[in-house]
Amino acid sequence: MKVILVDQRHGHTKTIVLKGWIKGLLSLCLLGAPVALGYFGYQLAVSQDSVLLTEATALDWDRQLQLQTKELADIKQESEQQLEALTLRLAMLQAQLVRLDAVGERITIIANLDNGEFNFSQPVAIGGPSSGDSVAYDTIDLTDSVAQLERQLEDRQQQLEILEGLMAGRKIQSDVFIAGRPVDTGWISSRFGRRPDPFTGRLVLHTGIDFSTGKAGSDINTVAAGVVTWSGARYGYGLMVEINHGSGYATRYAHAEKLLVDVGDIVMKGQNIALVGSTGRSTGPHVHFEVYKNGRVVDPAAYIHRTAR
Repeated sequence: MKVILVDQRHGHTKTIVLKGWIKGLLSLCLLGAPVALGYFGYQLAVSQDSVLLTEATALDWDRQLQLQTKELADIKQESEQQLEALTLRLAMLQAQLVRLDAVGERITIIANLDNGEFNFSQPVAIGGPSSGDSVAYDTIDLTDSVAQLERQLEDRQQQLEILEGLMAGRKIQSDVFIAGRPVDTGWISSRFGRRPDPFTGRLVLHTGIDFSTGKAGSDINTVAAGVVTWSGARYGYGLMVEINHGSGYATRYAHAEKLLVDVGDIVMKGQNIALVGSTGRSTGPHVHFEVYKNGRVVDPAAYIHRTAR
């Protein structure tokens, strides 16, 4: 076996002839080196794998998997709780909307508004072209929006309830405001003041205004809301109804043919309370109408010509 050595600087070569045992040793080294390197590499890989796949490593991986599973379960539970809370808040908002609709309906009735102008049973008509890309709500934005809607609904409900109270108060004042005539048709046959008594001919004070209808059975209606304090026969009045309207006012409706209310009944303005008749000291079918203020009889003329509020 020859080994040729080359001098790179001067370009000279030198040849060495290997014989005998030196030749065999060099061949063994050249052939055994790759095998040795492969063996040592294999052993190194096996040793590293044994380090990575120890029992402690497997237990650590198991703990990490359990921890991740618990974190996922916590996230799921938290999401379900948030969804349940939002569902409950939405139910409360729906209840508030129902109350607002009820208040709105009452205000519409009290204010005598056109039913088609404020229809709380129909959704609000809105619309418009789409502008730009839409953006989905995230959880924080949705929660903030629901909270803002809750505050707005609560504020609107308070405002509507205050408005309803004011309008209801005005309606009550309007209902108890004495104005108008106790009959729909008829004429004034005798006014308030001194007049000849129809039975004796002597001058006496006539304490009311008589409305004649020409026949019995016509409706006698209240000129204001109030509480019935008398319903029955009374000397001189025949069958009579007396109504207390509060604030010191009361009215009487006498000579009725039939009474339609009882003591303690609450009557509304314009309600039919009796039928025209000729009971008591009467010469024919009519209604004797009286107005009292703070216990003293006053001329009803000032009230029958009033404009209703």
